[in-house]
Amino acid sequence: MTDDRAGQRPPANRNIHPLIRAVKPVVDAVGASFVNADDIEASDVPLIWEGQVIAAVRMPPLHGALERLIDGVEAELGGRLPMLSREDKQRAVRLLDQRGAFILRRAVEDVADAMGVSRITVYNYLNAIHR
Repeated sequence: MTDDRAGQRPPANRNIHPLIRAVKPVVDAVGASFVNADDIEASDVPLIWEGQVIAAVRMPPLHGALERLIDGVEAELGGRLPMLSREDKQRAVRLLDQRGAFILRRAVEDVADAMGVSRITVYNYLNAIHR
């Protein structure tokens, strides 16, 4: 069950297993992809239905993870980070924090650069969230 990101077309909708159809929105949201059962690697997450491996989910590499998270937040908030109001920038930091962005190395600095604010500003937003 490979999808377009793996370079192959998914099967016609009627041939898609119900488990694949059910988890596809989550897989798409996290930037992962489906892998055929025959192509599973140790780091893939197998999708098991009634004791049979149907396919697997391959998580995206960490490289570029912060950029993907920022892209998702920008899409959700309807604008590029530097163009957002102060309140929306605070909301963006909250969303990024909820999605685990700040566990990544240099995330505060990179988010500050993407927003066009200082890292102190991002730390202040985070402190306000965690109070």
